[in-house]
Order: sequence, then structure tokens, then C-alpha cells
Amino acid sequence: MRLRVILLVVATSSLVLASFLIPLALVLRTLAADRAVSTATAQAQSMAPLFTTLSTDSLRLTIDLINAETGTTVTVFLPSGTELGQPEPRSQAVQLAQQGHSFTTVAPGGKQVLVAVGGLPGGSAVISIFVPDSVLYHGVARAWLLLGCVGLLLLVLSVAVADQLARSVVRPIKDLAAASDRLAAGDLSARATVAGPPEVRRAGAGLNRLAVRIGELLAHERETVADLSHRLRTPLTALRIDAESLRDGAEMERLLADVSAVERTVSGIIREARRPSDGARALCDAAEVVAGCAAFWWPLAEDQDRWMTVDLARRPVPVQVSRDDLVTCTDILLENVFAHTPEGVALAVRLSPRAGGGAWLAVTDDGPGFGDADPTQRGVSPGGSTGLGLDIARRIAEASGGSLVIGRSVSGGGAVTVGLGPPIDPPDTGRRHGRNRLRLRA
Repeated sequence: MRLRVILLVVATSSLVLASFLIPLALVLRTLAADRAVSTATAQAQSMAPLFTTLSTDSLRLTIDLINAETGTTVTVFLPSGTELGQPEPRSQAVQLAQQGHSFTTVAPGGKQVLVAVGGLPGGSAVISIFVPDSVLYHGVARAWLLLGCVGLLLLVLSVAVADQLARSVVRPIKDLAAASDRLAAGDLSARATVAGPPEVRRAGAGLNRLAVRIGELLAHERETVADLSHRLRTPLTALRIDAESLRDGAEMERLLADVSAVERTVSGIIREARRPSDGARALCDAAEVVAGCAAFWWPLAEDQDRWMTVDLARRPVPVQVSRDDLVTCTDILLENVFAHTPEGVALAVRLSPRAGGGAWLAVTDDGPGFGDADPTQRGVSPGGSTGLGLDIARRIAEASGGSLVIGRSVSGGGAVTVGLGPPIDPPDTGRRHGRNRLRLRA
């Protein structure tokens, strides 16, 4: 934009200067020629009285002296046919002047001033003064050069003024764009500098109000989620009391463990909802997290007589996802298999590093698959559930810079592949652990 403003000013200034300087240069050239012709005419008229007072020899000497001192060429044609001064042929213009006419005509290389002197014995004499171009346009080149320098100086000044004007317009726009980029990256503390033209100031003020409003809405949403999650503590407490009243010790311990797990989940939701949104990006080792999730679901796979294969990378795989988010994502994928496929259906969990950094997490099964409906659409589920699970997993993947893809496994069942983005600052991966291959069947 800055370059365009400068080019616009240069084009406009050039047109204005050209429309002013070119006519002025032509006027100066015409004035110089008119001045030279007027000088030559005055010189010829001043010589007219000499024809009646001086002899022919004295007049010849005077004309030779004038030719030696001036840049013009003086020739006198007497009525007797004698020529004094610089020899010159009697042209038609000279013959016309001998009839008593005084005028100026264009000659090769300059102009010729012809002045008729009457009242002489035998007719009229003619004074011819030739003014060459060097005398006609003397000083014109220097005047044109001066005009060109003035025009160039004015053009440079206009460029300097245009550059400062463009800076004053572009700088606030750049600040506005930078603040917008920071807001898009999740930095809700970003504010635009309200400066520049009125339109840019209005845009900056509007962006600042939008940032404040986004912060208020996000804080309200977080507090609402935290409050709703906190309300679950009361029924969980009642459920814990009921579980502690059971007589079967093993059943009581199992229910208490489940209640504790739900309480930890609710506490995590409250913690996450009230965590400040400072734009910081968490990361974790995907191989370690997925291995822990697979170990958690193994007892259920054993109870349901499922063949479970876990294939993990040999080394740490850092991803741009927090540990809690990756646990949530992995649990959603595994829970879908256990909830929507019959008991005894095999499943596989595979984690491999991506070529450009990050990881591929794939969960496949030998069940009936997903059908034609899109299970990632929020609130849409062909299996009768809420339809939120895969949408949450998709948002976790996309927040890390990855994606979620639904497909079919080799056996025709369902396959969910989650791409997890690489961390901006990769952690130290010097720690190694072996490749995990678990084939579990009850």
C-alpha cells in the first residue's frame, strides 16, 4: 500500500509538473528569440541615420566594426548595387525590402531582419542582419536545465511527503493486522493501537472492543462450565455414601473406585475451565500417554473377550497436545469401540511418528463400521449416543495443527486416524523406551 501511494503521488506530480514546465520552457524559448530579433531590429534602425551622414567608405568601416563586435551578421545593400559588410546574395526577401518594406523572415540556421532605409538618391537601401540560432536561443538551454532541476526537486519533495503520508497510514494498519494475528493465535490480551486516519482508528477501536467482548464471553463460558461441573459433586457425594453402605466389600471397593474416577474427571473439568487462556501451548509424549490409556482399557478388553493389539513407537513422540487432552482423545476413540461394537470384536491401537513431526494415532476394529452418517458432526450419532465424542477428538486434533479422518479398517470395520501436530519447541528426546506390542485376549 505504501508503494502504491508513492507511485500515485509520483504520477500525479509528474503530470502537474509536465503541464506546467513544458509550456513555460516553450515560452522562454519564444521570449529569447523575440528579444534577439528586437535587439537586431533596434540595431538596424540605429544604423539608418548613418546613410545620410557618412561616406560609403566610412559606412563600410562602421559595418565591419559592428560585424567584428557582435554575434550577428550585418549586410547593407545600397541602391547602386554595392554591398557593404558580409557578402550575401540578393534574395527575393532583399528585393522585397528594397521596395520600402521592413520585416523579419526565417533563414537557414536563424532569422533575417530586413530594414528598408528610404530617402536616398537612387532608391532605398536595405540593412540585413542575420541572427543565428545560437544568438536567438542564447541562455535557453541553461533556463531549461534550471527548470528541469526545479521540477526534479519538486518531484523528490513530493515523494518524501508521500512517503511520510503513506507511513502514517500504513503503520496503524500494520499494527491492526498484527493485533488481529495475535487474537487469532489465542492471545486475548492483544490490543490494536488506535491511531492513523479516522477509518483506521474506528477499525482499531472496534477490534479492541471485540477482543474485550471475546474475553468476557470466554470467561463467562468457563465459569458456566465450572459451575455446572461443580454441581455434579452433590450427586457424586450421595453416590459415594450409597456405595459405602454396601455389604459386599469387593463390590463396594469397585464402586468407590469408579466414583473416585468420576470425581477426578469433574475436578479436572473445573480446573481446565478456570485455567486462564494465556495462549500457552502444552505438549506431551504421545507414546507414554497412549500406552497408559491402553493399559487402562486392557482389563475391560479381557472381560469382553476382545483381542487387543497395541503397537507403539520405540521412542518418545512429542506432540502439541496437553496430556489431559490426549488422554481424553484416546479414551474417546477406545470407548467408541467398546460401546458400539459387540463383545469379542478385536481392536488395534497404533501410534507412529509423522514425517514432518507429531504423531498418527489410529484405532481400528473388526466391527460393522460407521455407516453412511458422519460421526464427527456434533449431535449426530448413528449409534444412539450424544454424538459429542468424535467431535471433541476432532477439535483436539485440529487445535494441535492436525486432523481426524474416519475410514474403514482392513477387515471392513471402523478406523479412526488422528493426526497430532508437532510441538513448536520439541522437548529433549534422549530418553528411549522399547516398542510396545501387546496382543491381549481373555
